[in-house]
Formats: sequence, C-alpha cells, structure tokens
Amino acid sequence: MVSLAEFLQNPIGSTGITFNDLAWLAIFLVTSIIVAKIITGRLRKSLEEKLPKNDLGILLKVVYFGIVGFGLLIGLPNIDLSGVLLAGGIAGIVIGFASQSVVSNFISGLFLIIERPIKIGDNIDVNDILGTVEDIRILSTIVRTYDGIYVRLPNEQVFTSNITNYVVNAGRRFGYVVGIRYEDDADKAVRIIKEVIWNHPYALVHPSPSVFVDELGDNGVNIIVKIWAPSRQWWDVKTELLWKIKVALEAEGIEIPFPQRTVWFPDGIRAEMLQSDK
Repeated sequence: MVSLAEFLQNPIGSTGITFNDLAWLAIFLVTSIIVAKIITGRLRKSLEEKLPKNDLGILLKVVYFGIVGFGLLIGLPNIDLSGVLLAGGIAGIVIGFASQSVVSNFISGLFLIIERPIKIGDNIDVNDILGTVEDIRILSTIVRTYDGIYVRLPNEQVFTSNITNYVVNAGRRFGYVVGIRYEDDADKAVRIIKEVIWNHPYALVHPSPSVFVDELGDNGVNIIVKIWAPSRQWWDVKTELLWKIKVALEAEGIEIPFPQRTVWFPDGIRAEMLQSDK
C-alpha cells in the first residue's frame, strides 16, 4: 500500500516532475492570483477618483500580471524541467512554434500599454477596421465597429500596423463645398455661413473657421467652408452645421444652384422651329 507522501513524490512518467511539484506550483499560482485580485481591487477603490480611467486600467493590469508572474517565478524553481524538455520531442517543437504567436502578442500588448498610441474609448482605424476601442488586453485589443460588431484584433497586428487615431488630438477639421447661384450675393452668403458657425457651441474659435469663394463653377459660385471642432464631437458638429447652413441660406433667399445648360441653335433651324410652332 503506497502512502500519500510516497505517491506525491513519485515522478509522472519519465518527466521527473512529481505530483508534489505540481501541487506546490498550483498553490503558488492560485495564491498569487488571489493576492493580485485583492491588491488590484483595493487599488481600484483608492485610485478610482484620482486617476483617469485609462491610466488606472493600465496600472491595474501591470500590477495584476506582475504579481501572477512573480508567483510563477517562485513556483517554477521547484520543478525540474529537464525531463519535460527531453520527453517533449516533436510535441515540444510544435508547441514552441504555436507559442511564438502568443509571446509576440503578449510583448506587443505590453508595448501598446507603454507607448499608448490608442486608449480605451478612442475612435481608430486599423487595417480598414473602424470603430471604438473597448478594451486593450494582454494578447488582444477589442474594437466595436460603428455598426456594433465585436472585433478582436491580435496585439501584434495592431502594433505593427498603421494606426489612425481620430481623437488623439483635441481638435479635428472638416469642410463643405457650398454652391450658390450666380445671381445671389456671395458676400452675403459668406457672412450668413460665418454667423451660423459662430453661433454653434462646439465650433472652435481657435483655430478659426475659414469661409471663402473658391471657384466660379459651371452652374454657380462655390464657397469653401472649413471648420474645427472637438474631436469627440466632430461628427455631430459636422452634420448639424451642414443642415443649419442650408436652412439659413434658404431663409435669406439664397439657393443651391441646379445644373443648367444653354442650347444654341443656328438661325435657320430656329426660324424653322418658330414656323412649326405657329
């Protein structure tokens, strides 16, 4: 009859690792996870009102995985891994290749957290995927598209790709081309457009908006309008101002020109048409 102590000291197969080694590793791992949760929970409560949400999230992740990693470092020296490496053979090589992607994503996640080209809540474009950053995890970044679709991007893909961050700067510019008829007063139209912009609460004064006649087109006079707005209100300001400019111009009798064509007839053809009408 084998005692429990002897059973725990027996190696598993030819690996040289005993059940006792695995038990100690599990104890260190579980203990480190519990300690990490307790510490990060207390840090969250104490720093929730003192740090921005993104900074707090990064700090908690670093502390959590740091504590768990420290627990693994304590537990692993108790295990002789030489037997595992010897017995692994081809399986170990396969796992090694598979783990390259995991390690690469992990390292890329750390670089994303440190460099911070994107933050939670940012509107971004990565590899033609447009949306809002929901979470930045150790292995992946979660993006919710503007259609509400959940997209999980490996951190290696995010870190090595061109990232367009639409809200990293405080202000963002947009513009329109507003066409008016030739018979309309262009100076008056410019003045009306400027008044509409100045009356909007989110249209920035600095940098100041630009409104000017740019082109004498085939059907009318084209007025260029360029406006700066806070990055996070950019889309709302753009859609609201476009409609308000249209309404304000129409209220003053200034209309958008329609395509017009002048048809010229030679005198002989014109005379024949007049006679046929009679």
